[in-house]
Order: sequence, then structure tokens, then C-alpha cells
Amino acid sequence: MKITSIKSHVLQYDLPEELGYSQQYYAKRTAHLVEVETDEGITGWGECFGPGNVALANKGIVERVIQPMVLGDDPMDRDVIWHKVYNLLRDHGQKGMPLQALSGVDIALWDIAGKVAGLPIHKLIGGAHRTSVPVYGYGMMLRREDADSMCARFTDEAAAIKAMGFVATKMKIGLGAKDDVRLAQAVRKGVGDDFDFMADANHCYTTSDAFYVGKALEELGAYWFEEPIAPEDLDGYRELRAGLKVNISGGEAEFNRWGWRKLLEARGLDIAQPEVCAIGGISEYLRVLALCHAHFTPVVNHVWGSAVAVATNLQLLAAMPPLPGGLFPREPMLEFDTTDNKFRDELLTTPLDIQGQVARNGGRAAVPTGPGLGIEPDRDFIARYEIH
Repeated sequence: MKITSIKSHVLQYDLPEELGYSQQYYAKRTAHLVEVETDEGITGWGECFGPGNVALANKGIVERVIQPMVLGDDPMDRDVIWHKVYNLLRDHGQKGMPLQALSGVDIALWDIAGKVAGLPIHKLIGGAHRTSVPVYGYGMMLRREDADSMCARFTDEAAAIKAMGFVATKMKIGLGAKDDVRLAQAVRKGVGDDFDFMADANHCYTTSDAFYVGKALEELGAYWFEEPIAPEDLDGYRELRAGLKVNISGGEAEFNRWGWRKLLEARGLDIAQPEVCAIGGISEYLRVLALCHAHFTPVVNHVWGSAVAVATNLQLLAAMPPLPGGLFPREPMLEFDTTDNKFRDELLTTPLDIQGQVARNGGRAAVPTGPGLGIEPDRDFIARYEIH
């Protein structure tokens, strides 16, 4: 079997309302799908992390840089291909966009391997520790409104997400330390005392402000405080973890095993959040997962993107061993963005219907059991939303 082509499909549409987080507001939804074709008619699908113009730049890397390197290679040699591409790109970036581009290709190669074997990816990894995974609902995005209005909205939205059946919820923060504490108080009010909520800062704080917000989250009983400070500040992460009782999480902006080795050795994370569509794909994710567990750091995957990303993460969460094990381990959760996302909800010929599953199945979603990722994108849908 040989690789005959690698195509990028960048999809985009206008959101019904502008959304924001601590770094920016955005009005368009983007997804970057990768399609790997073979001479035996088997096609694999993957996804690259990165929105908007980043996705268009990554399309260039996928099609004009990576594709010529691997045309004619056996797609079953995915680890050989991974190291070939990484080594040739090492001089041009060991992190960031080259790794995002490689991620989409690697995921597609795993999809092909599963289709060749007639097995879901979790079987190729070693089997399913669970056939369904708990799902947390992510919402409470920032908007251009005053803090009082946002607090009222966050209370209502948090209560609504809980009512949908999700096992926990996650909010955005980033207005400034004092207003962010008010937002967190509003979310706790919305979900009540016995429901997990998490706060995502998208690395907007100084260490001092992160301590201020973290102490408040601690008092409110938040489950984790996500990306409180810049991902490069490993010393700051270690200080926060040592000084706060709330779990410190992060890692979505870290790449490959070498970056993760430094992050884990800094002992700054209670919960690791690798992003498979950025880290280097499934091949590198599995190496990073082993590193995390070697450092006794539990993993809750970062998930952002289309149904391809969601299906990939369902496969990985199924195959993730419990840490540290026991009769009643805290399971890894699937992250689910509750805002408008056609590329997740309408991309597939048979939708995953995560939100419907959550409502019907006690907050859980089933792991696909078909070959590879266990999904099939709708080509007519892709053609309708593809940009160039």
C-alpha cells in the first residue's frame, strides 16, 4: 500500500454570535481536516489544531512540505513517517505549526491502520479500559458586555449546562483578577455546591494575579484552574501548584515528548491536558501519555475542533489506563464545547450526537467501535464550507 495524496480541507463559517476568551474575540468557526489517500482506495482522516489563518498556513505545510516527503510511502509505517517528517522539519520548528500539521497527517495514518485491520483505534493501542466516557460541558465564553451582565449570564448558562446532563462544566475567565473572581462565584451559584466546575484563563495572568484568582477558586471548590499563566513559565507553574490547593492544569500549548518532559519535570501540573491535534498526532500523544503517567500526572485531554477531533479523543480516552487505579478511579473526561459548532455536529454521515448521548446516558458518550476512528465525514458538507 502506498500514499498517493494528502489533502487539507479548511472549513469555515460565520458564528451566530461573537465569542471570546482572555486573548481575543472571534466571529468565525474554523476546522482543518486532513485526508490521506492510498493506492488501495483506503482513505484516512485527521485534524490539525489551529483556527483561521493559522489553519490556512498549516494547509500549506501539510500539502507543500509534508506531502512531498511521504508520497509513495507505506501508510502503515506511521512511526517511520512520523520521525522522517519530524527530523526533516527539526531545523524549522520543533513546536508549533509544523507539529500541528504533522498531527493531522499522523491521525489520518492511524485511521488508515484501523481500517486495514478492521479494528477501532483503541484496539490498535491495546484495548478499551472503558466503553463510554464522562463528558463535561464547556461554555461561559467572554463577550463585549459589562461584568454585571456577564455574571448574570454565567449563572444562567452554568445552570443550563448542568441541566443538559454534563458531569461538570468549564468557564472562561480573563476580564481581570477581581472581576474573574465574581464570574467564578456566579458559576458556583449556577451549578450549586455539589457539582464540579473548572476555570480556564488561557494564560492571561501574572503569577501574582493567578494566586489571587486561584485562592478564590480554591474557596469555591473549583476542580481545576487551567492555564493560569504563560506556558513558558515553568517556574511559575511550580510555584502555583505548591501554593494552591486547587488543581493546576495545562499543557495544550506544549508540543512533543521533549517539551512535555521539561513541563512534567518542573512538577507544575496536577492535571495534564495534551492536545492530540497539535502535539504530534496519536503517535506522539501515546509517548506523552506514558511520560505523564511515569510522573504520576493524570491526563484529561484538551479537545477543540470538529467531529474528527472528538472521535480521535474518544478512542484515546477509551484506551487510557486509570491512574493510579483502584475500585473507584476518577475517570478522564471528554471536553465538549457547548457553543455553536457545525463542524462537530453536522460533519459526519452518522453524527456522534454527544449532547444527545449525555442527556440519555447519565452524562456519558459511547466510544465508536467501527474501524479506525469509527466515523465517516460527509464530502458534500466539506465542499459546502471549504475555503482556500
